[in-house]
Amino acid sequence: MGRRYDPERRQRIIDAAIRIVERKGIAGLSHRSVASEADVPLGSTTYHFAGLDELLVAALEQLVCEPQSALKDWHVDHGGAAAGEGFLDVLTRVLEEYASGGRGRIRLEYELYLEALRRPALQPVAAAWLDDMTRQLHRYTGDLGTARALTAVIDGLLLQYLLTDRSFDRDEVRGALARVVEGPEQAVQRR
Repeated sequence: MGRRYDPERRQRIIDAAIRIVERKGIAGLSHRSVASEADVPLGSTTYHFAGLDELLVAALEQLVCEPQSALKDWHVDHGGAAAGEGFLDVLTRVLEEYASGGRGRIRLEYELYLEALRRPALQPVAAAWLDDMTRQLHRYTGDLGTARALTAVIDGLLLQYLLTDRSFDRDEVRGALARVVEGPEQAVQRR
């Protein structure tokens, strides 16, 4: 029997790995669990990914681009300014939409992101994610230091969201972002 051509198999394996990490964490990830989840032969996982680090890199690369893509799309679609919607409003909306996807998805991304501390193969992807996010934010802030601070605040806000049972508070998030971009005095005056 000849080998069956399956051009989507690699992507199904990545998607299966993402689902496993979302449900069970990285500790639940193995070639065997991925093969079962993707409904592919065990050999397919090792054919496409020599090791779990390689599979985790592919999963992280797929996951980390969503919020940045939303900012890029807004910039392209609206020339940098939407009718009646400023940068902080858009950024708050992007984060709210991201959070509405569920805590599982955010937890998954941060688990992979933090796994980069233990797995050097993931570090370049995590660093590229931070650099790209900072670059996207720099387009709007005009100041690299502010963009870096904003990236850190976004990470902190999302981690706080994960660690608590609180719902996403649009006004609180926008206020925190405004303090970084506009400074504390102006952010308070606008409230």
